[in-house]
Amino acid sequence: EAMLKAENKRNKKAASKKPKAEKKPKAEKKPKAEKKPKAPKAAKEGGKKSTKSRSERAGLQFPVGRIHRFLRDGRYAERIGAGAPVYLSAVLEYLTAEVLELAGNASRDHKKQRIVPRHIQLAIRNDEELNRLLAHITIPAGGVLPNIHSILLPKKSKKGTAEAS
Repeated sequence: EAMLKAENKRNKKAASKKPKAEKKPKAEKKPKAEKKPKAPKAAKEGGKKSTKSRSERAGLQFPVGRIHRFLRDGRYAERIGAGAPVYLSAVLEYLTAEVLELAGNASRDHKKQRIVPRHIQLAIRNDEELNRLLAHITIPAGGVLPNIHSILLPKKSKKGTAEAS
């Protein structure tokens, strides 16, 4: 019975629909003034459409697109937001600049033109915050900080006792 009722409803709906009358052609309207397509602001001067990388837009040297690809391919999360690679690029660029500046100062102190691993090691270990960040990192060919324990240093003797012996 339910099937018959549903079929009857469908038939009634189909019968109630009126065939559409043919549309009469509308009177021709006057054509509107053609609008000139607006050119992008950057393209007005050169004539060519210029594309800016995400690194350029963010004012960074580190590659935002590549870092975004690494985040996606690394499967750190199902979804990666648009701001995440920009932020990460900015952080990496800042840390790199900081280490390079301190290593450059260390190389200048040793009267060298090139930064070698030893200079990077000295830069990191002499900076409190970088040392804490990279505490468990070993830099190959970096060496160690020059340090002699105070117990191992020769004792300062009095003039009288030094002359007697």
